[in-house]
Amino acid sequence: MEKGKGVMGSGRRWAVDFTDNSTAHISRDIPDPLGFTRASQDQDDSTMSRQKKDAEANWKSQKAWEVAQAPFKNLLMMGFMMWMAGSTVHLFSIGITFSALWQPISALQGVGKVFEPYKDSKVDLNGPKLLFIALNLGGLALGVWKLNTLGLLPTHASDWVSSLPPAQEVEYSGGGVPLY
Repeated sequence: MEKGKGVMGSGRRWAVDFTDNSTAHISRDIPDPLGFTRASQDQDDSTMSRQKKDAEANWKSQKAWEVAQAPFKNLLMMGFMMWMAGSTVHLFSIGITFSALWQPISALQGVGKVFEPYKDSKVDLNGPKLLFIALNLGGLALGVWKLNTLGLLPTHASDWVSSLPPAQEVEYSGGGVPLY
């Protein structure tokens, strides 16, 4: 044997030839290893691609549900921050409250963009989108509740006094005291 030339003659000293010589007499005498079937190599490409598409659709559906549940973590964190801010009106509590209002509003405006990467004909995105919208509406309700506890929502009649017309003086014919 020449130096540098292996048994296979490929120019490399340690080379293995993986070509299938199933027609050769020697390969017919050697049984296939356990777990090896020649039929698996002959599988149809369409079956493989269908399985790959099903796996991809399953992955997209799973990721869409994960994205839909993400606002729940934000909801818990924002609730804790609002609780820590207290019920007095000061800069920190107002900032936290308006942040709690702004985040769900901006998330609700971009629902289509959030679920765009998971759009597929085999993936139903209605359930994840509804959950995403419901959780963001819950966050919005939490922000409105905090506005109410801070007294920043006009919920009492006294909050609207400035928009009422001035009271008119009414006199009674009994010489009594004028009523307003």
